[in-house]
Amino acid sequence: MRITPDDEIFFQYGFVKINLTIVTTWAIMAILVLGSYLITRRLSTGRKISRWQNILEIIVINIKEQLQEAGLHRAERYLSFLGTLFVFLVFSNVLTVFPAFLYEPPTSSLSTTAALAISVFFAVPFFNIMEYGFFTYLKSYIKPIFIMLPFHIISEFSRTLALAVRLFGNMMSGTMILGILLTITPLFFPDVMIAFGLLTGTVQAYIFTVLATVFIGAAAHE
Repeated sequence: MRITPDDEIFFQYGFVKINLTIVTTWAIMAILVLGSYLITRRLSTGRKISRWQNILEIIVINIKEQLQEAGLHRAERYLSFLGTLFVFLVFSNVLTVFPAFLYEPPTSSLSTTAALAISVFFAVPFFNIMEYGFFTYLKSYIKPIFIMLPFHIISEFSRTLALAVRLFGNMMSGTMILGILLTITPLFFPDVMIAFGLLTGTVQAYIFTVLATVFIGAAAHE
């Protein structure tokens, strides 16, 4: 069993590699883009709406409420980024229920989790600069006194690293344990283990998104 999907290489030319992580990541993005188009192409503002639009509205409303509870008062400004982040993570994590991806969702690769954490790293100043202005945001790094500047900078990088490593460690260890248990007890607990994988993947996606929300909201409060 491979530790990460990075080990499965489909094409390599020099230092350029196309591995399982890249393939599954782009496949998920294509599915989400196509699904979004199909669901939103015939949106209705009347009383009668389609089943898919109803599901979409439930998801959007719940994500917006969670963002507000996490401290973002104008949640609609952050909904597109954080909502997309959550949906992508859920789809990536629940791939463990499919036999082809049973042990290796793309989020069990450090390259994927690092890319997501870096996106959050740049989203924090982006949203706060858009909200409060460039110089106002920079002043938060020297509060309450200017000597705090290096500590604020270190905290920005350290929490980004922690965000990436945390998701990577949880997903990699979770899928490895799931694979081991299914190997040991293939006839007794496969459905239970798959349900456990679904639950774990959804919880990890939720936690990652909440942490990203907290980081953005904390910078705004500062």
